[in-house]
Amino acid sequence: MLKAREAVRNLPSYHPPLGGREGLRLDFNENTVGCSPRVLERLRRLDFEQLARYPEREPLEGAIADFLGVTPAEVLLTNGVDEAIHLLCETYLEPADEALVVVPTFSMYRIYAAATGAQVVSVPSGPDFRFPIEDVRNRIKPRTRLIAVANPNNPTGTVASQEDLLQIAHSAPQAALLVDEAYFEFYGKTLVSAWREIPNIFVARTFSKAYGLAGLRIGVLLGHQEQIRAVRRVSSPYNVNAVALACLPEALADQDYVRQYVSEVLAGRDRLERAYEDAGIPYWPSHANFVLARIGSPEFIRLMRERGILVRDRSSDYGCEGCVRITLGPRPHTDRLLAALQETFETLGIATGASKS
Repeated sequence: MLKAREAVRNLPSYHPPLGGREGLRLDFNENTVGCSPRVLERLRRLDFEQLARYPEREPLEGAIADFLGVTPAEVLLTNGVDEAIHLLCETYLEPADEALVVVPTFSMYRIYAAATGAQVVSVPSGPDFRFPIEDVRNRIKPRTRLIAVANPNNPTGTVASQEDLLQIAHSAPQAALLVDEAYFEFYGKTLVSAWREIPNIFVARTFSKAYGLAGLRIGVLLGHQEQIRAVRRVSSPYNVNAVALACLPEALADQDYVRQYVSEVLAGRDRLERAYEDAGIPYWPSHANFVLARIGSPEFIRLMRERGILVRDRSSDYGCEGCVRITLGPRPHTDRLLAALQETFETLGIATGASKS
């Protein structure tokens, strides 16, 4: 009887709760209003011939390289950051190897690494989810071949300093260090080009968050040209679809749209954090487009859904018991969120700053 490999049979399953998502969707860190109008106009101009041809990735890799200030040889477009993670695991991990992840974090690092048969070593984050630089360095061994760091981290919104990340890269020259910058636009600090001094560094970016292209599934993996050449060997030549390739230049061209959206998200993030402070709810200051808080009550998610607001239960993540993650969007969405939050706190008997006075 045919059986999958043992490593695959033992993999944890990732089942995002995508069904029945009616209401204001603040549960998946998506752009809550969508892409630039220029992208929609480009979609309307797609023709039959474009969809009939195999997609050509290389011309757009050149455009991305210009946009990011790197060379085309340092760029590989991918089917979202998920594929970038998968390709790195396939390129560098053998069954006898180890991959390091700091938990809690994005679960696909563990799943793709474990699928190769490699051992995944989880390093617990420090107090208040601080990045545990010394613990990470102490866990590095000759068998360590991949270290994945989301920066900012999901679901906590915390960050590792640039200095800490460079220390790790220096400490593990035999390992690929993936710095996943999916939330870069909301943070502003990057290790792009650091691989020219430390060639085992990779940076991943996505266009699913600030750019509103989650449905098109397009991301980019950046790194030293010799390492990107190796990763390209295991990548499909047609991994990014023609629709995504046609639309991304328009998304990149409309930076005013991206800046305006990010500005409103950051303002909303500040408002949500102040609301938590007023209610005495523990939360973690975020550098991303969401905030994680320890609400405690299992009724909170249900009550918010009744008010038309979807939020994400993160209680099953390491160290996140009773925690809820809420995505921010533009001002009207934040107004709706805070109104529902106030009503829900009142229903749960949580006193806010206004009611305390």
